[in-house]
Amino acid sequence: MTSLPFDPPPPPEVYSVTSLTGEIHRLLSRGFDGIKVAGEISGWKVWASGHAYFTLKDQQAQIRCVLFRNSLRYLRFKPQDGVAVIARGSVEVRAERGEYQLLVSGMEPQGLGRLYELFEQLKEKLRAEGLFDESIKRPLPAFPRRIGIVTSPHGAVIRDMLSVLRRRWLGLHIRLYPTPVQGSGSVEGIVAGLRWFSDSGWPDVVIVGRGGGSLEDLWSFNDERVARAIASSSVPVISAVGHETDFTIADFAADLRAPTPSAAAEVVVPERGEVLLRVASAQQRCSRAVHFRLSQLARRLEQRGVDRSRRLLELRIHRGQQRTDELDYDMRTRLGRTLQLRRQRWLQLDARLRARDLRVRLAKAGERLRVASHRLTAALSQRIGRAAARHAPVASQLEALSPLRVLERGYSIVQTLDGRVVRRAADAPAGASIRVRMHDGRLEAEVRESRSDPT
Repeated sequence: MTSLPFDPPPPPEVYSVTSLTGEIHRLLSRGFDGIKVAGEISGWKVWASGHAYFTLKDQQAQIRCVLFRNSLRYLRFKPQDGVAVIARGSVEVRAERGEYQLLVSGMEPQGLGRLYELFEQLKEKLRAEGLFDESIKRPLPAFPRRIGIVTSPHGAVIRDMLSVLRRRWLGLHIRLYPTPVQGSGSVEGIVAGLRWFSDSGWPDVVIVGRGGGSLEDLWSFNDERVARAIASSSVPVISAVGHETDFTIADFAADLRAPTPSAAAEVVVPERGEVLLRVASAQQRCSRAVHFRLSQLARRLEQRGVDRSRRLLELRIHRGQQRTDELDYDMRTRLGRTLQLRRQRWLQLDARLRARDLRVRLAKAGERLRVASHRLTAALSQRIGRAAARHAPVASQLEALSPLRVLERGYSIVQTLDGRVVRRAADAPAGASIRVRMHDGRLEAEVRESRSDPT
């Protein structure tokens, strides 16, 4: 006779239904707590409350199960009818129905339990070593020019990534390191690709990944060698493995995890139209700031200068602006001709490239065009700077010759009421009304005596 794992209390002579059910509940909950039950899911249904109700069955028996929503959201797979699983939980009795059920706290597909266990063990090991720390994550370049991809050369993944990259940005240089992404030799191929890009230093960023699949299909990206190759890479690495719900060790070790390969291509380069909009917005802000500053300076200059000095200064400024416009026109003309010549050269190279696929030569031609543009812009900036330097002494001289500067030293200007300047005593006879202009105001007076001193 099989003994129970505990000694039940002596039964009373007569049980009530409630007391009998309660006793059965105590016996089952104490004897079957934290157990694992293997079976096949049947009648899976998630109610509006978020709780899941189903039945576990085998060939001879079945048991009702409930999985509360707090436990349901931590499952690493999608349960459905017909899936063989191993459920963890405890047995309880529903007194109001006289039934017993399994309270499930966790569940995993049969056959994958060992893989999940290895996955968690490796993740905790590498996490303890600091391999997943945010402090060692490298930022992605804002405008990468060279992108390395480690994936299979076959299938839709590489085609989708190339399509997205070409649509979002022009002139990218992309290199593919072909390797199997599952099965024999896949781990070695992935590690070799990562190390090749890291040692060469060629790419600005590397994308490693594959399409979706089962846990076994994605297992190459749960290998410790792949994780360490990602962490030791000399360039930033984006992990793009499977679908959005798939997580691998490579995702934790990478500098950035993309939910899908196509999403990785969207993340690695900006969208050209958005960048152009941001540049145009920045240009508008700079233009408004310059105009505002110039208007402020113009108002201050108008307040401080007299009419004649202002006209002379404005004339100088206008001449300087005219010269600047001429230089700007010359620069634009030359730059336009240069750009036209470069564009014609580029079109020729592009035609040859399309015929021969000479992407390297086209990249070099574009680089020479950018260098020439930078040099021409620098030369124009120097000429404009020299022109501004020539205008500065003239402005200083005008400021020094201003009549207001003379008045500030204690002198004044005597005028008749009709505005004529009094240069001699005879110009203001006794009894005449005069106006005296000083640097901070005016005085009106009457001449009591007018006398000319002998020269």
